[in-house]
Amino acid sequence: MPPDAGPRTLFDKLWDAHRVVAGEDGQDLLWVDRHLVHEGSFHGFDKLRARGAPVARPDLTIAVADHYVPTRGRDRPIADPAIADVVGRLERNAGEHGLRLLGLGDARQGIVHVVGPEQGLTLPGLLVVCGDSHTSTHGALGALAFGIGASEVAHVLMTQTLWQRRSKRMRITVSGALAEGVGAKDLALAIIARIGADGGAGHAVEYAGPAVRALSMEGRLTLCNMAIESGARCGLVAPDAATLAWLRGRPYAPQGAAFDRAAEAWMQLPGDADAEFDRELALDAAEIAPIVTWGVSPEDALPVTASLPDPALAADPARAAQISEALAYMDLRPGQRIADIRVDRVFIGSCTNARIEDLRAAAAVLRGRRAVVPGLISPGSSPVKRQAEQEGLDRVFTAAGLDWVESGCSMCVGMNGDLLRPGERAASTTNRNFKGRQGPGSRTHLMSPAMVAAAAVTGHLTDVRPLLAGRG
Repeated sequence: MPPDAGPRTLFDKLWDAHRVVAGEDGQDLLWVDRHLVHEGSFHGFDKLRARGAPVARPDLTIAVADHYVPTRGRDRPIADPAIADVVGRLERNAGEHGLRLLGLGDARQGIVHVVGPEQGLTLPGLLVVCGDSHTSTHGALGALAFGIGASEVAHVLMTQTLWQRRSKRMRITVSGALAEGVGAKDLALAIIARIGADGGAGHAVEYAGPAVRALSMEGRLTLCNMAIESGARCGLVAPDAATLAWLRGRPYAPQGAAFDRAAEAWMQLPGDADAEFDRELALDAAEIAPIVTWGVSPEDALPVTASLPDPALAADPARAAQISEALAYMDLRPGQRIADIRVDRVFIGSCTNARIEDLRAAAAVLRGRRAVVPGLISPGSSPVKRQAEQEGLDRVFTAAGLDWVESGCSMCVGMNGDLLRPGERAASTTNRNFKGRQGPGSRTHLMSPAMVAAAAVTGHLTDVRPLLAGRG
């Protein structure tokens, strides 16, 4: 769609504002406002070094240590030499190119997709990229944000631009209101279960409707984080008054009168009323219950009150084979009640669910109760950790018998020392339940922080709603 060619969606406005030139092959060259890099981005820097090229815009490139960093023993040198090397590479690359670094010694350190919005580095109207698929998270602020590959990281480092093919537009409208004990993670999993792990493929997904507007900014970040798990290129929520209130005063956001001027422009970003989408989907929030995954894809999700599917009843042979394979890997039986599935360990963390709201939700369940399985809680950033400790949430977690550690990607990616043992089953707030995601042979059930807390105190997948009764 050419600029200003009729009514435009939020995605259209963002894309058009960043297009530098249209290529003959149907791709557009886009200007990048923020390039976030982490330890895994060293491949891009290696390509720069091979060409003898500098970083084009060091002021727009932010380095964050998160994927490989240990969550324990931060007062000591990193014991694992391989991890120490990759973390050290990030520090050296940042120093060589004059990049802003939020490293292990920085009070702002955390998971890149928590830190960006938290620090006000992510703002409405920006184009944000990172060598990580869950960059879609930043779209919750009305930004165009998506993950890129290693060669694309190098291209952005060298040019501050990126060739991309325009996505189709999809709107998911959620009416009504979510019930008590049901949150953004349940909504995200319900959407993925409905449309499938590739249902959003080739699309930029805009989340809309009263239930989305009622979400906190933390909830919107969770929703957009999970957009990638439906195959979407990115997820977006149009900025509104809640967005402005959340951003005001953030360290790297405009301040004072400059913020007010920026806010006027941001409020022009929502799509035109009569803008058209290539695909529309509608859901009723009142029909959504607490949801957990049972298989090896986020689309394998059901209400916690349901029973596991029986492949013999699947109409499609390919789907029957998928169900059979997933049940076998997860060591589950067709027709088994989800609430009868026992867990060995719990994890609360990741760029999906490790913000202060998530920790409060878990603490509301855990307060005054004791976990019957071991678990790990890793806050999404160092500022989140400090705030949680100021509120006494850390004492709730440790009194329940769970480990309270430093911020980082932790057990979500299984590359930093935080792992499940082979065959171990976890209730987890992360975004992917792929085979071996949290360690070789590990079995992961995705759910909300409150649901993970419920599993911790019961030892099995549990409907959190009765545990919240009378707790305000």
